[in-house]
Amino acid sequence: MQDRSEKAKNIKLLILDVDGVLTDAKLFFDEQGKEYKAFNARDGLGIKLLQKAGIQVAVISGRASKPVALRMEMLGISLVYLGQTDKGAAFKEIIAKVGCTPEQAAHVGDDLIDLPVLMQVGLAIAVQDASAYILPYVDWQTRLAGGQGAVREVCDFILQAQGKMDGLVESFKNI
Repeated sequence: MQDRSEKAKNIKLLILDVDGVLTDAKLFFDEQGKEYKAFNARDGLGIKLLQKAGIQVAVISGRASKPVALRMEMLGISLVYLGQTDKGAAFKEIIAKVGCTPEQAAHVGDDLIDLPVLMQVGLAIAVQDASAYILPYVDWQTRLAGGQGAVREVCDFILQAQGKMDGLVESFKNI
């Protein structure tokens, strides 16, 4: 079996879950039912670095959320699938739109709803605080927890495996 670095070299698409991956899985609501979410800014920069390196990013979430839609728009992510109870079907649609194979995709998840995608991608990743039930199905578990920089850790890992990180670091020196 290929090790995770070898698998990361082939990634053209990173698919992210939201609650528990891009956030710490906490849900905040005010008295009127308005939802609030906290996103990690470093995760956002990691996503922008992937995009700059030509790697597409998509989001599949089991919940529909206005704050998530707004954050994804801010990050320039157009492949946003919210309110998806069947993440496997959304995954197939995304692969077709992007024009890559399942082996060229990575997915970061944290719970059972992510299994249909984790079992199909070339690089399956769980965040540090993921449900133990998905761990037998992943290639790698991040050192950091969801909402605490796990996505940035994944982005950096993929960029390093593809030999693109040094060039991106250099690009910031010349700004």
